[in-house]
Amino acid sequence: MKKALSHPDAHWARDLVLLAKNTYVWLDQLSHKYGKRIMRLDQIPEAEIADIASRGVTGLWLVGIWQRSPTSRKIKHLCGRPDALASAYSLLSYRTAEELGGEDALVVFREKLAARNLQLACDMVPNHTGMDAAWLFQHPDRYLTIPENPDARFSFDTPNLSDNPADEIYIEKGYYDQSGAAEVFKLVLTKTGEVRYVYHGNDGTSMPWNDTAQLNYLNPATRQALLDEIVKIARKFSIIRLDAAMTLTRKHFKRLWFPSPGSGQFIPTRNHFRMTAQEFDQQMPHEFWEEVIRELSKKSPHTLLIAEAFWLTEHFFINEIGMHRVYNSAFMHQLRDEQNREYRSYLKSILRTDPAMLERFVNFLTTPDEQPAILQFGKSTKYLGACRLLACLPGLPMFGHGQWEGLKEHYGMDIASPAMREEADQKLMSAHERFIRPLLRRRAEFSSAASLRMYDLVQSDGLVNENVFAFSQSSRENSWLILFNNSAAPARGKINTNTAQKMNNGGSGRAEALPLWRNLRLPTAAEIRLLEALDGNQPEKETRVDISSGLALRLGPYESRVYRVSPF
Repeated sequence: MKKALSHPDAHWARDLVLLAKNTYVWLDQLSHKYGKRIMRLDQIPEAEIADIASRGVTGLWLVGIWQRSPTSRKIKHLCGRPDALASAYSLLSYRTAEELGGEDALVVFREKLAARNLQLACDMVPNHTGMDAAWLFQHPDRYLTIPENPDARFSFDTPNLSDNPADEIYIEKGYYDQSGAAEVFKLVLTKTGEVRYVYHGNDGTSMPWNDTAQLNYLNPATRQALLDEIVKIARKFSIIRLDAAMTLTRKHFKRLWFPSPGSGQFIPTRNHFRMTAQEFDQQMPHEFWEEVIRELSKKSPHTLLIAEAFWLTEHFFINEIGMHRVYNSAFMHQLRDEQNREYRSYLKSILRTDPAMLERFVNFLTTPDEQPAILQFGKSTKYLGACRLLACLPGLPMFGHGQWEGLKEHYGMDIASPAMREEADQKLMSAHERFIRPLLRRRAEFSSAASLRMYDLVQSDGLVNENVFAFSQSSRENSWLILFNNSAAPARGKINTNTAQKMNNGGSGRAEALPLWRNLRLPTAAEIRLLEALDGNQPEKETRVDISSGLALRLGPYESRVYRVSPF
């Protein structure tokens, strides 16, 4: 049964355009750009904030602002990386890092953003903490631990990583010499002499996150503590990105950590946690994320939650959990790999059943965890077409650090400054300014799925060209045509009626198809004007066409067009 969606209904949330920034790298780049040391959030120049806002960006996600784990940094230094920071996802606490200016600097920076109508986003890392977080010593029962070494091959004859004389932390020797990837670390509570082996955070791969400690969501106290932490964060940030949210769904949390008896597929060191489905259900009867949505609707109803969710859980998060926004990795992967038939089929299936789902997606061409967009899509017509779809389709558009400037370096989550001193690609910057910025600044005309229609480009032989993405969109102000040929081959054909789609605006709610002229809200099927959307500094290019029997199109390799449509 589909969950009623509970989410902020303010215009800023509906029309949000998000920009991600690796905080420490950004400050280093700003220091070079402005010729002075910029180390704190409150030192970020207002001119930089104004420039971001001028692009049509309305939300800024600061990656890595929390107080990081000293143990994480110590591990990296012992592994021969003396300049490394602790990982941005190995956290000591949810307080703004002191080296960034602490909570006072955050308040000043947030006020600067608000003056430009920019919302502030942060991460919440619910799956794990740093290995030296206070919880581990004060509430070790909140973590996945066992009293004995789960594998005799694991050796902990290594340096003590704890800065606290009352406790000792030892990471497995194989991590240092790269002979293995241990799943646990040794914790000694020296006051009592108790020894526990604590599992590192993990997403089911063979490489645990070796500077983290895995939280145990079967413990109600753990769930309540995390819920309280999220509520505290929501009071300071209007947008929260939930890291690796899919790992905490009941299905996947059991799969990862609590294998069923008799199951042949589990990681051997987790044999200790074997549990029947009935036992698991008794201890975790409800989805944690349902609890979070319900609690925030009462205590912070204006906070927008974004779930980083993979493993085909996107529909589950939207329809069953009621999550506000969810990563849509298919947008990046299938456009990049030109799996056009598959992505068009995916979009059609959503339009036939529930077009509003498209509004819940977060669409992107890169993320802080992915290779930069310029390495995945290039910087010519293919990138431009994909970026136009990003700007014009329903779903939150998210831009990566350096994407606008065409930067090529992928920044790790534990670096303080980029390895490359790159200059912005002025040609790509100009393309963004001319073709993308005008669309983002009119984002309100594209964010709704209510009037979105999708079309097949039918060739003269009667076959559909699956490489062409064609959409119409209508707002109170304008009607639009969005076209993109995501292929190295030219495309030629005609679009007419939209693909079958569920229509609730005054319709029956059944899957229906209407002619192009009606979807564009034109009075008749006659000659129309197509005005190409460009920067206001450029005159709009006008084309007159007859659509009485559909619209004939010719698109070159990777060619894209965004037209504002009006009667002639």
